[in-house]
Amino acid sequence: MVHRRVKGGQFIIKHVEKKPPVELGEELDVHINGLCPNGDGMSNIRGYIIQVPKAKPRDHVKVKIIQVGEKLAIGEIIK
Repeated sequence: MVHRRVKGGQFIIKHVEKKPPVELGEELDVHINGLCPNGDGMSNIRGYIIQVPKAKPRDHVKVKIIQVGEKLAIGEIIK
């Protein structure tokens, strides 16, 4: 989001579209560094969250991205 002051002290909010750093079907090597509230493993790539079911913290796994959203992606373990 970008805020810009205009005449009269009001602000205009301009939303900037950010493209996720991962794509559907992409295979990545990730390091699981935490847990999501539902118990799945969690990894970060450039501030973007990758949720990996059945992964534990400190695991190093290869995942395939099966779903991409605005704030997070879901991956399944391949290796």
